[in-house]
Amino acid sequence: MEFAVESGLKTMESGEGMRRNQTLICAPLMADTIDGIVDLMHKAKSKGADIVEIRLDHLKSFNPRTDIKKLIEVCPLPTLFTYRPIWEGGQYDGDEKSRFEVLQLAMELGADHIDIELKAADEFNDFLHGNKPGKCKVIVSSHNYDSTPPVEDLGNLVARIQAAGADIVKFATTALDITDVARVFQITVHSQVPIIALVMGERGLISRILCPKFGGYLTFGTLEAGKVSAPGQPTIDELVYLYNIRLLEPDTNVFGIIGNPVSHSKSPKLYNEAFKSVGFNGVYLHLLVDDIQKIFRTYSSMDFAGFSVTIPHKEAALACCDEVDPVAKSIGAVNCIVRRPDGKLFGCNTDYVGAISAIEDGLLGNGSTGTGSPLAGKLFVVIGAGGAGKALAYGAKEKGARVAIANRTYDRARELADLVGGQALSLAELDSFHPEKGMILANTTSIGMHPKVNETPVSKEALVNYMLVFDAVYTPKITRLLREAAESGARIVTGVDMFIGQAYEQYERFTGLPAPKEIFKQIMENY
Repeated sequence: MEFAVESGLKTMESGEGMRRNQTLICAPLMADTIDGIVDLMHKAKSKGADIVEIRLDHLKSFNPRTDIKKLIEVCPLPTLFTYRPIWEGGQYDGDEKSRFEVLQLAMELGADHIDIELKAADEFNDFLHGNKPGKCKVIVSSHNYDSTPPVEDLGNLVARIQAAGADIVKFATTALDITDVARVFQITVHSQVPIIALVMGERGLISRILCPKFGGYLTFGTLEAGKVSAPGQPTIDELVYLYNIRLLEPDTNVFGIIGNPVSHSKSPKLYNEAFKSVGFNGVYLHLLVDDIQKIFRTYSSMDFAGFSVTIPHKEAALACCDEVDPVAKSIGAVNCIVRRPDGKLFGCNTDYVGAISAIEDGLLGNGSTGTGSPLAGKLFVVIGAGGAGKALAYGAKEKGARVAIANRTYDRARELADLVGGQALSLAELDSFHPEKGMILANTTSIGMHPKVNETPVSKEALVNYMLVFDAVYTPKITRLLREAAESGARIVTGVDMFIGQAYEQYERFTGLPAPKEIFKQIMENY
């Protein structure tokens, strides 16, 4: 299915106070006492929420008349009351009549919205006998915790929700693949009534952020990480400060990092802050992708304008491009894809530029002088034969280094070594490999990456043979490998240095603007 909502580039003003869309940020409030909910209301207001969802089903006990009246009176924001039963993913396990009485009471006492499930809506309408206070908007909701149905089924679902008397339609589905979200965007953008259409789970995260682009009524943002009322909810801080949700518009261009895993990536922080600082109308997202070909087939409109690619998709990305830069072709890996004005996908590799220039800077800081690259003539040992390993091996060779490849499986090391005219060894042999002093070591594997921070690809004893050690892992910034290298007297270059270097070129390709290098450095210094 192709999903197309066309647009052109446009700049936007920066500033937290700016607001370019009507989508509300709703904070779900879950506490077991009334006082606990009141505390959370004020916290939601201070965080920048527009509306709060009061989850009555999480309260241990309450007196409907006095407590609901109190909650409405003291709430500094508009209210949405939800009393979710167990059969729809909530915690209420009492009888329906008591539940309906509480929701009716909330309506009469001045709630701005109440939520009733589609499965109970007809019964609830009969219970109300048409006595619905004018001020209160009724959200009729449906939750699918298993999957995201086809577009036709979603369209029929929306029609059923409308027929049940909804002022606002709400449905939430579950993403089994990130491309499921496209069907929900399609429904949202064509909806003639106010609609809340969200996709649960990490693969559905983009539905929660791009809500304003497609015209969703509200999105949920939590007060704290992990304290969610449904799987995959981001925090209010992330929506407002990481993704700049207030600045999104129908013609905002979408960029993102394609990977698996991907939630650890700092790229959204880097690009979104840079976009905002220069007033560029774009948003950059985490894209948890299982099948890279499928994401390009599905999100094929000009709005989905550029992508960074990380592990494990760099090699498979090559086949998705209509045109590939010759360097990326010889490396056999792509880490940056841009959609051209004719809709065609162009792929290139900025990894090797970022890493090699960071390593050269590290060597020059070590007192090396002279013309040409400080890598010339050095023995450059690359750990890993995947996309990033290929990029570094290729880049080092281009700078005149002699290259050795160490990999868990020797055959892959041999394959890459043959390509670049270097030597191959298995990872197990690396500890005893020291043909000379003053070598350079570059780890391009994920060994030592969060959460397995105690792992290292090579023993500390072997590190005395290296003058410089580089690690492409940047979570944590100082890996065990780098810590032990520094203790052994080697110069170290972090994955953050490479990350900034490769981001410069991607930013310029994405935006057509010069990279704000100082801003990039500042952002990553705070990281």
